[in-house]
Amino acid sequence: MTKVVLLGYGQMGREIDSIAKEFDVEIVAKLDLADDINDLDKIDFDVAIDFTIPMAVEDNFRKVISLGKSIVIGTTGWYDKLDRFRELAENSNGSCLWGSNFSIGMQTFYRLIANAGSLIDKLDEYDVSVHEIHHRRKKDSPSGSALAIANILLENVDRKTRIKEETCHEEIDKNSIHVSSSRIGAITGTHTVYMDSKSDTIELTHRAKNRRGLAKGALVAAKWLAGKKGFYTFSDVLDEIMD
Repeated sequence: MTKVVLLGYGQMGREIDSIAKEFDVEIVAKLDLADDINDLDKIDFDVAIDFTIPMAVEDNFRKVISLGKSIVIGTTGWYDKLDRFRELAENSNGSCLWGSNFSIGMQTFYRLIANAGSLIDKLDEYDVSVHEIHHRRKKDSPSGSALAIANILLENVDRKTRIKEETCHEEIDKNSIHVSSSRIGAITGTHTVYMDSKSDTIELTHRAKNRRGLAKGALVAAKWLAGKKGFYTFSDVLDEIMD
């Protein structure tokens, strides 16, 4: 069995814990934010799964990598450190895998968005935007998944050159992709891409029903990463699954 430490024991940590045995994973320890990350020195594990907060991610990452172990990062909101993490992982005996969303359904959605963007690129009359809705406790906005979707559109719609995250109080630049957010209740996560023309609107939506899909993806990623060296994204796992 793959031995996993959970870093963060909130709703996602508990969801992962509840289904781990189905994936032949043993949860050997659970460290929450109040615990000392140096406790990892005394734990026999293969992979750590991090669903904490952005401020805790770097210390967790550095500790796991220094032990020559692997870490799966599901926390969002830390992406300004991405290049530094990649360099550190690639020059260590450990490994790191991150994803803006660990739902296999969302990863499929990303691929659908890439194809849709390529089609819209040929149709100048269509504008595109992204809107996401999450529960009111979510700490980052826009979501990491919404920004990932916007970046996929940037790569596939040539006339779009930048992402606008802020609320608009004026006419928006036609070269921008507007990414907007709502926070309400207990919604797990809804992401919609709008493609609008004067004649019609096309909408593509991914709606998470619960956290199980995210937990399943994190466990699949942990088993895939165990024993590897280097820096990866969750799309690397899906590329292998979908081949």
